[in-house]
Amino acid sequence: MINKSDYDVYKLKMESTLEYLDDEFANIRAGRANPGILNKLTVEYYGVQTPITQVGAVSVPEARMLVFQPYDMSVLKEVEKAIFKSDIGITPNNDGKVIRLVFPPLTEERRLELKKQIKKLGEDAKVSVRGIRRDAIEAFKAMKKKSEITEDDVKQAEGDIQKFTDKYVEEIDKKVASKEKEVMEI
Repeated sequence: MINKSDYDVYKLKMESTLEYLDDEFANIRAGRANPGILNKLTVEYYGVQTPITQVGAVSVPEARMLVFQPYDMSVLKEVEKAIFKSDIGITPNNDGKVIRLVFPPLTEERRLELKKQIKKLGEDAKVSVRGIRRDAIEAFKAMKKKSEITEDDVKQAEGDIQKFTDKYVEEIDKKVASKEKEVMEI
């Protein structure tokens, strides 16, 4: 007999795939200022690689501008260098107290590139969810081999896992469509 808790592991993995997709989408610059774009950048702070978001405050004073205010002014030059070296494609403006990042409007060509990137991330997430489905079905078949469950239980489990898979794939499609719309509208 299969318990609902047997499915929880796979549902959790599928859910974490959606969370990862959300994180990746947050890093896509869609023409408006998004503090999440700085989340992966680090600076050397007292000999330790530290996320930029831990050495200063990031604010969004207007729709297409981020302002970074360091807690310790000695780190300002390092943050500026890290932003220059990153692939976010924005030149920082350092006035000695804060760093301003002004997001230029997106060109049509750049929008189409971002749309392709969004589609690829969505497809990668679907592949991940389908891989989790495959792993789940294999696990239930292994349980049947050990005579822990019956053939009917395996069929039931396959149907249930497919329902979860369909639900998460549909959710991925919604997220992709929403992000594409956001990129193309700005």
